Amino acid sequence: MEVATGERGGGMSRLRRSWRRIVLALLAFVALPYVLILLYTVEFVRPVSTLMLRDLVLLRGYDRQWVEFEEISPNLVQAVMMSEDGQFCRHSGVDWGEMRAVVSEALAGEQTRGASTIPMQTAKNLFLWNGRSFLRKVMEMPLAVVADFVWSKQRLMEIYLNIAEWGPGIYGIEAAAQHHFNIPAAKLSRRQAALLAVSLPNPYERNAGNPGNGLQRLARLIERRASRSGEYIRCLYD
Repeated sequence: MEVATGERGGGMSRLRRSWRRIVLALLAFVALPYVLILLYTVEFVRPVSTLMLRDLVLLRGYDRQWVEFEEISPNLVQAVMMSEDGQFCRHSGVDWGEMRAVVSEALAGEQTRGASTIPMQTAKNLFLWNGRSFLRKVMEMPLAVVADFVWSKQRLMEIYLNIAEWGPGIYGIEAAAQHHFNIPAAKLSRRQAALLAVSLPNPYERNAGNPGNGLQRLARLIERRASRSGEYIRCLYD
């Protein structure tokens, strides 16, 4: 009886140790992105996205040429903001007004529109995964808020534009500008910038270098908005 009792006690002790290791591993997994956000405040650190890591693991390789924020055409910055997140300079990582509107539409059974901000997309690209997922969105929002708080707006935009995907294996605005237009990111025109901006939601089907009529129409709309975006981009250039 004493042996059996000892075996049971030893088994319970091992089980508790196993659960403790699992909990600690989960906590480390959850905490790692926040540690990396602090690391990425250092300007010479050049983050890679989860999609880049996937391409490396699958031995596909990728093209990404990091450029500093000052080496990116303001035309591109304006176009991306007007296409992806017009309130970028005004919110703190999450556009709560837009988020509430989307939740209301979902509860009413209506088709919802996207409510992701540039900080949210940056957090997703750096630490999470693609695809619609409630779990991913729950993880994405606090990461976006922390990133927006810790990084300057300029650093946040710099990271986003250097990890965004603009085609299969084409990451970052410098590689995208070279691939689609054979020019550096610093020399992108308003129309080229608008075409790149409107291709971001689906770069596999939307080819900025060879746009169809629909993409051209979207680009003209974003080009007009970008030309009037002076008040919206002050946090990046003032």
